[in-house]
Parts: sequence; C-alpha cells; structure tokens
Amino acid sequence: MDFTALIQTVTDFISAHPQLALGVIALLAFGESLAFISLLLPATVILLACGALIGESELQFFPVWLAATAGAFAGDWLSWWLGYHYSYRMTKVWPLSRKPALVQRGHLFFERWGAWGVFIGRFFGPLRAVVPLVAGICRMGVGKFQVANITSAAVWAFGILAPGALGIPKLAELFT
Repeated sequence: MDFTALIQTVTDFISAHPQLALGVIALLAFGESLAFISLLLPATVILLACGALIGESELQFFPVWLAATAGAFAGDWLSWWLGYHYSYRMTKVWPLSRKPALVQRGHLFFERWGAWGVFIGRFFGPLRAVVPLVAGICRMGVGKFQVANITSAAVWAFGILAPGALGIPKLAELFT
C-alpha cells in the first residue's frame, strides 16, 4: 500500500467510524512519539489529514486535540521509561540498531539543550524518535521530563491539527 493510499484509508475509516476517531488519533500520536514505531509510521502526515476532518465531519477540535496530546505524551513517556530502565540496550533494538548516527545526534542534542531539547526535539522529525529515549538513558528526572513532555505534546498536537481544522481545506476550495 502506498503512502497516499494509507492516508486515505485512515481518513476514510475515521469518517466512517467517528466514534473510534479519538482512539485512532491517540494511537497515531502515540506511534509517532514512541522511539521505535515513529521511525516506521508516517503518522504526522496522517494526523494533518485528520485535522482536516475536524469541521468537515462531526469531530470537534478540543477532544481530538486532547486525544492527540495524550497519545504523544504517552509515547514519549514510554520512550523515556524504556531509556531510564534499560539504558543503552534500547539502542540495540531494531530499528534504532540500524540508525546509530541518529541516536548519537539525539544524544548530542539532549546534552546541549537538556529539558529544552525534549521540548524542541518533538518538532524535528527523526529527533522526535530518540530524544525522549536518550533523556531516559541520561537519567533525566521524571518531573523535568514530564513538564517538557506534556507542554510539547500539547503544542505539537495543536500545530498538527490546527491547519486542517482552521482552514487549509477551506483555502484549497477557493483555488479550485
């Protein structure tokens, strides 16, 4: 299945089953934020498309935003926990084992920026997959981590969903 077909399949499923939308969106955000799955799952673009369903269907922005925030928060929390409890052994697990340079970049980024790195890292594709894991490996305190985690998850979810919810589809209609 190609990427465009995957996006269409997910958005069609959500449109046909709006009662499952929040769960699907939370799972997509979780996968996008979990250290291993995020390297395999192109959820950011799917979530952007889901944002376009807000207002076009019976989906409301606030619950969808909360679902995406919760999923992203949980994915980073689990990544941090895995790093904290299993340390560098986690970098030997596929697909991270095939991307040692990415782990090294994530480590350098975290060492330079600390808690701000956790916050900022969420907004940079591949770093999103490793910075929370590295924060755990580096034994970042849970309180500091969770503050950066929840605030970045909320801002990220808004940024992913708002363009579609607030008008990109409506703007596109003006030019077609």
